Amino acid sequence: MSAAKIVIVGSANLDLVAACESLPAPGETVTGASYAEYPGGKGANQTLAARRLGAEVSMVARVGTDANAEKALALLRADGVDLSRIIEDENAPTGVALIAVDAAGENMIVVASGANAHLEPRDVAGAGPADAVLCQLEVPLGAIEAAATIDTGLFAINLAPAMPVPAELLERADLLIANEAEAEFYGDALYRGSGLVAVTLGGEGAILYREGQEVARMPVYAVPVIDTVGAGDTFCGALAVALAEGMEDGAALRFASAAGALAVTREGAQPSLPWREEVEAFLKDKA
Repeated sequence: MSAAKIVIVGSANLDLVAACESLPAPGETVTGASYAEYPGGKGANQTLAARRLGAEVSMVARVGTDANAEKALALLRADGVDLSRIIEDENAPTGVALIAVDAAGENMIVVASGANAHLEPRDVAGAGPADAVLCQLEVPLGAIEAAATIDTGLFAINLAPAMPVPAELLERADLLIANEAEAEFYGDALYRGSGLVAVTLGGEGAILYREGQEVARMPVYAVPVIDTVGAGDTFCGALAVALAEGMEDGAALRFASAAGALAVTREGAQPSLPWREEVEAFLKDKA
């Protein structure tokens, strides 16, 4: 089987991560943290996830002309992602995410979008054809609406972070992905189209719906949790790859859930993303 061709339209950031014993309450200062930098951004994370899971991936994004740009793209470049559609923005810095992670793997994140906020529809034009196009909401809606016009077999949106989205864009999507809080934000609007809707439920697993009816459900895999940053993005990239390859709904959800489970067992967003052979071995072990 030939590799699925996927275009991802989204954000590329540099993650600045402080690992601490406990997360601060409002107004509290927590000391004694360790510090690390990792490539990140929902778009770039999902891009690398899809690439490591066997897809041929092209990313459409904007970065600055600063030193953080190369750091943000380093793992994508190393793993053979097509970066020919990355635009260098001379008027904005590369996006950064300020992340605190506690000893239990829970996190708090503040994103400074930088160049991501300047992605335009013209940047997206001509990015296809592809077997799937995957977007998130860390870039302007105009770019996502342009992505919906790419010649593709599957148009998918990860509805994160939650924000108002035109009803026609939700209904156009072949796949919508949301966590429990995001699903609550969108309510019934999530289920008005004819495409699939994946809702992740944290420790309760994930459910796949079509036209409001459950078509598949996966309980969470029990694994040691080191860092949850990037797990949701891994799930999104994996589900897009699985469906683009033609897996049936239940198998696709199982594949995505396994990939997401492996991602929480390591530190960092992109460094934690699993390879295809790891996911397949994990699934074989759980069979």
